[in-house]
Amino acid sequence: MDILIKDIQNRLSAEIPALKYVDEDWGQLDDYSPNPPVKWPCALIDINHVLYSNAGRHSQLGEATITISVADIKLTNSSSKAPAGQKQKQTDYLQLIKSIHIALHGWHGHNHYSSLIRTIFKRVKRDDGVRQHLITYTCQIQDTDSVKPTIKVPAALELIVEAPKEI
Repeated sequence: MDILIKDIQNRLSAEIPALKYVDEDWGQLDDYSPNPPVKWPCALIDINHVLYSNAGRHSQLGEATITISVADIKLTNSSSKAPAGQKQKQTDYLQLIKSIHIALHGWHGHNHYSSLIRTIFKRVKRDDGVRQHLITYTCQIQDTDSVKPTIKVPAALELIVEAPKEI
């Protein structure tokens, strides 16, 4: 799973330069101090849960649910009467969300997991001036960490071929 988080982090960092902070979500947006430990706008990556099934020989297949938390500080007015420059900030944020989806939907970076498919998009209501949306993706992952290594040992075979007897 660490490969999946790192791959998503690298993908977002490379594809979307407008993101100023991309990291694993460890609660950065829950810090209600005047200066949260992020730069704006940010994307935080979390694997919410994985439902596993048996794939045989101690390997498992899982359906992983990954959430990208997109956030930006809202310091400007975006009402219909606001100046065009302030309204543009709202448009920029919505374009950022769209760019994240374009970068991730249908993408996979490693052969241990399948393409990411968006399943949920929702807004998080906050009272601290932070605009936050969650984009949820699912993918299939393969876990072979418990597979015991096999050792191939050459076997000596002796073949005896008997010709049919003539009558």
